[in-house]
Amino acid sequence: MSVVTRFAPSPTGELHLGSAYSAWTGWQRAREAGGRFLVRIEDIDIRRCKREHETAILADLTWLGFDWDGAVRRQSEHFADYGRVLDQLDARGLIYPCFCSRAAIERELAASAHAPHGPDGALYPGTCRSLSRQERCDRLAAGHEHCFRLDAAHAAEQAGSYHFVEETQGRIEGQPLLLGDFVIARKDTPTSYHLSVTVDDHLQGITLVTRGEDVLPSTHAHALLQKLLGYATPRYAHHRLLTDASGRRFAKRDRAVTVRAMREKGMTARQVIDRALAAVAVAL
Repeated sequence: MSVVTRFAPSPTGELHLGSAYSAWTGWQRAREAGGRFLVRIEDIDIRRCKREHETAILADLTWLGFDWDGAVRRQSEHFADYGRVLDQLDARGLIYPCFCSRAAIERELAASAHAPHGPDGALYPGTCRSLSRQERCDRLAAGHEHCFRLDAAHAAEQAGSYHFVEETQGRIEGQPLLLGDFVIARKDTPTSYHLSVTVDDHLQGITLVTRGEDVLPSTHAHALLQKLLGYATPRYAHHRLLTDASGRRFAKRDRAVTVRAMREKGMTARQVIDRALAAVAVAL
């Protein structure tokens, strides 16, 4: 099977050293195998994502020598794709509207002595899952702001057992309740990270997903959606995150470690890549 990888940055800032390493990982794996390396712009956050950041990221990738195959896919241009899948999940009774504000959720969690927890803290308590059909219809008709959440327990029943393969850990049994009733469509767009990345990986024929280890818990949700929707599950390779000498992760707000800043200092593309590889070696 041909290897197809992808690099999928969000254009909310400049490309930093950690993201450059992530791009190199996918590009290198594809080129070594004679496969395809795709670039996808994950810009569903229409308030924070900016086209000038996208332009800068693509320029940095070109300067680094990470050529890609085919056209760049921008998620903001494919909301209809995600909407169709959302409709499928809705028709199967797997999603529900959630009218809770962030503040209301925090208050409910604070008042609960037994709030369920996931990898990143307390999970959504399922408040709106118990609303009657009439209550949901009335609130929707009244124009109440809402997102949509996946009914994780119901989804687990429909999906049955599932697994994915992580290159360093081998076969991992899926945990459909790990992230609870996660958001499947945001309040401002007809999709979410979890839905759009799953649909895009399927439509683009991705066979190997290379990304940071911080996203590993999300893979349980993505593999669950793949099982529900009848999609093939790619292999996964979650790499270590790059950090500075103090152990702090590189971030877009840290301009000193952006590719553009290093270019302006006179570093060559090879030197930037070598610095990223050295940072990974330190992390190991």
